[in-house]
Amino acid sequence: MLEFRNVSVSCQHMPILNDISLTFRDGEITTILGPNGCGKTTLVQCLNGASTVTAGQIFLNGQDFLKISPKERAREISLLPQVRTIIPAIPVKMLVEHGRFPYLGFSRRKSKEDTEIVNRAMEFTHISQYADQYVDTLSGGIRQRVFFAMVLAQDCDYIVLDEPTTYLDLTGQREFYAMIKELKKQGKTIILILHDLSQAVRISDTLVVMNRAGSRSLDKAAHAGTDSDVKATDFPGSIAMVGTPQECLQSHVIEDVFQTSWKRFTDEDGEYYFFE
Repeated sequence: MLEFRNVSVSCQHMPILNDISLTFRDGEITTILGPNGCGKTTLVQCLNGASTVTAGQIFLNGQDFLKISPKERAREISLLPQVRTIIPAIPVKMLVEHGRFPYLGFSRRKSKEDTEIVNRAMEFTHISQYADQYVDTLSGGIRQRVFFAMVLAQDCDYIVLDEPTTYLDLTGQREFYAMIKELKKQGKTIILILHDLSQAVRISDTLVVMNRAGSRSLDKAAHAGTDSDVKATDFPGSIAMVGTPQECLQSHVIEDVFQTSWKRFTDEDGEYYFFE
């Protein structure tokens, strides 16, 4: 079980997250939702050290996660970031093999098991045919699959994916969500950041709805023009609600946070939600 206990994050004395307490249950798909700037990415980056926790603790299966080495962390939790500024000019298989680095010694010599895990990750994500192609020559959608395969090659029980469908077309998105469901069947714990409310409601066991603390006051002040000094950054990210998709819909928290309404449709394949 992964637990955030009263976690706060600040950058240059500016609060980004404030007093976040949150539990991610094992074997579930948990999706983090929220408007831009509410700290979703900052929250998950606490797990790989890209965001520094300034107060509070993170526990993984009862162990203080922030006190273990980066190499040990990478054996427990794999994270696919939202933005990659550098696309490596290396073969696809070589990049996927990077996922095995937390397990390799100084020589970086791979074992037979390492090779088998890499091959399985590539087969699972349907990129085996691109093994010898260079990553920087691929389309955005295929490239995203390659990075996903690298994350899977870490062979972690906890998989964190920040806006993983950004570069995928509709077919690619459907295939991705099918892979996520299969990983859940394998016992993996999946943490997603998504902007697609319909898919989040459909695929998730639990939703974490975030917002900027005090954002309603901010909106009112901005609309009235009464306080030109009020800025979005004055309000750190906080948790608006944690619950099942149905609980979050029925509470109207999604409508309030996103200023949206929704309709439900049902067919032989199940329920669908349309937000407008």
